Amino acid sequence: MVDDSTRKTLSSIPLLQIRAGPREKDVWVQRLKEEYQALIKYVENNKQSGSDWFRLESNKEGTKWFGKCWYMHNLLKYEFDVEFDIPVTYPTTAPEIALPELDGKTAKMYRGGKICLTDHFKPLWARNVPKFGIAHAMALGLAPWLAVEVPDLIEKGIITYKEK
Repeated sequence: MVDDSTRKTLSSIPLLQIRAGPREKDVWVQRLKEEYQALIKYVENNKQSGSDWFRLESNKEGTKWFGKCWYMHNLLKYEFDVEFDIPVTYPTTAPEIALPELDGKTAKMYRGGKICLTDHFKPLWARNVPKFGIAHAMALGLAPWLAVEVPDLIEKGIITYKEK
């Protein structure tokens, strides 16, 4: 079900232990530390393997996240804004990752540019609460979505390369 590359990526991202969301103010700070540690490790691993593909930052409370993600296709870099809020029921509920500029350009997206993760990612997330966090959502949610959808959107001429 999971290929070797995904298994390797997943095994290199630290699992989280603290079960807390934004409503549990004291414990949320500890959960956020775990989230940042996992994200830092994931980004470091990506850089070492030459597959660096996103940048994220959050507001002070760690409830709103934003940044850039990119996908390389035929040696061209397609870059997108990425954003999501941490649900109040987090970590039981996975974040809904949005790529606003792709809103309405694919059927595998909800209003506001939220990518569709219902069939494949959300059941996996549910089985791994509270061990999965933001890094896991990026690796197992957004990365595969980009790998499937971006080449398709490019081939259909829906998105085009923009010089920087």
